[in-house]
Amino acid sequence: MISLHGPQGTVEPPASDRPVHGSAVWIDLVNPSAEEAQRVEDATGLRVPSRKALSEVENSSRLRRLKNGFSLSSPMITFDRVDSLLMPLGFVLTKDHLVTVRFHDLRAFEAVKKRIAEGDGPATTSTEIFLLLMEELVDSLADALEEMGADLDALSTRVFDFDVRAGASAGDDTLKSQTPRRRDLALRRILRGIGRRGKALGKLRASLLGLERIVPFVANECEHLLAAEQKPRFEAVRRDITSLDEFEIRQSENVQFLLDATLGLINMEQNNTFRVLTVVSVVGIPPTLITSLYGMNFKHMPELDWTYGYPYGLALVVLSALVPLIFFRLRGWI
Repeated sequence: MISLHGPQGTVEPPASDRPVHGSAVWIDLVNPSAEEAQRVEDATGLRVPSRKALSEVENSSRLRRLKNGFSLSSPMITFDRVDSLLMPLGFVLTKDHLVTVRFHDLRAFEAVKKRIAEGDGPATTSTEIFLLLMEELVDSLADALEEMGADLDALSTRVFDFDVRAGASAGDDTLKSQTPRRRDLALRRILRGIGRRGKALGKLRASLLGLERIVPFVANECEHLLAAEQKPRFEAVRRDITSLDEFEIRQSENVQFLLDATLGLINMEQNNTFRVLTVVSVVGIPPTLITSLYGMNFKHMPELDWTYGYPYGLALVVLSALVPLIFFRLRGWI
């Protein structure tokens, strides 16, 4: 899909049988077909990069100088909270045109289009529109990191209070009444939540790294295209990216901390299970020994002819089981 934008806002999109309007400063291509890419190339004389070219990871492919401009690319997160993905995002920047190539919807692009349509700030040149896009992309990443921080705070509460039942506090006896199965499922949910946040943070990190390379490159290499008032704004965007980078590092450390804490809880739950099994096995040994002793087929056993021999044997079995249980209880093991 092709959308065209000029200094006064959106330009009427061209029909499939007409060339791209020459007054467009910003040409936005969303998941373009080969035909759409060719129409833009015919109108601007610029080569529209393919998805494969935009997906290359080496720095020399992501930041390239062209004959009359620059080709830039970066991975960009889809901002989908359910299952975020990394998609390539490309820019072709010249003095007269800005061509963007993307393969998913981005709130930053819609925000810039709205600002241009409403006349919110100057958007008469390709570099000005590019700067607006950088500002909005950084703002979107900042919002995503803030949401991630709130999610991690909520996970931290669940980890350290271990809310198996909604509303239960750390010292609530209701936690003790939960079955091991439910406690195991609760820990699994917490672990999956931490894993999802960790994956999303890695994708946010990749997006920040791409913008962190693009902004200073454009500010330095395209200096002849920038107006005097645009240079401080590029510097402000660069500082914002640096601060977000530091914030992301802290969030990654928080994810690792929560992961270690959750694994520690899982280890404790496993130890509790083994402790119960150990107590059961120890309690069962004395009765087994007594019953096996009286189950031997000897001809002369004094208790066989005793009237109270059977009750005596049962009492001995019960007593041999109770003594270890009382001992473990006094020691605080159960």
